[in-house]
Amino acid sequence: MNRDPGKVAVIGFGAMARSLRDSLNRSGSDIKITAGLISKGADVEHDGIVFFRDVDALIQWGPSVVVECASHAAVRDCVPTLLRAGIDVIVVSIGSLGDAALLNALDRAAEHGKSRLTVVSGAVGGLDALRAAKLAGLDRVVYTGTKPPAAWKGSPAEKSCDLSALAQRTVIFEGNAREASSLYPKNANVTAAVALAGVGFDETAVTLVADPAADGNSHHVSAVGSFGSFDIVLHNKPLPDNPKTSWLAALSVEQALRRHFQRIEL
Repeated sequence: MNRDPGKVAVIGFGAMARSLRDSLNRSGSDIKITAGLISKGADVEHDGIVFFRDVDALIQWGPSVVVECASHAAVRDCVPTLLRAGIDVIVVSIGSLGDAALLNALDRAAEHGKSRLTVVSGAVGGLDALRAAKLAGLDRVVYTGTKPPAAWKGSPAEKSCDLSALAQRTVIFEGNAREASSLYPKNANVTAAVALAGVGFDETAVTLVADPAADGNSHHVSAVGSFGSFDIVLHNKPLPDNPKTSWLAALSVEQALRRHFQRIEL
């Protein structure tokens, strides 16, 4: 297995991937992003990074690990091939795993390649407690996500209300995590993380809120079960280059990548 921290690749090179690269560089880490897989129509040039437009070419380059920072489509189209080739992948677009067929395909690909897929915790905390509580039995898990109206632009919320004119807290979605992950892939990946850690996509209740009084993104996870109950609330600042993403989500990607290379997990 390739464990070279200097041969990390990313899929996509948007705000998340650039934030990850810049943070690693500022820290002086020996972990370096030195390759990227981008769409055929993209035109991106960055010193020290070689860009590929074909997943097979990236495999030939020989990355030690690939961080998917692109889209649900990238998980579907590229990640199984990487896993079958024996390359570990860290997935950011967690909402894609709401597709049961894709999740099974990824599992088979990882088994074939003796590789590993890791999902990031994203902008939410307490998933370790949720996974532990699941062992005793969970009765109910509820996730509520609140963001400023501007963070919901480009989403289905625009069809139900005038986001720019909102004067009060407005619920833009109520349903389960499978529906939320499908309808809001750029905004609600955290719902998928909660679902995977807890009672699954169909049983995890989700409420999404646009609040003009919000100065950042907040995430509230409530769980009840045989273990007892807990409520975890996080108030996150948005990523400077992308208001749809919490800064903590970007940091969780870096943390997952650093853990990948640790000899001792703490």
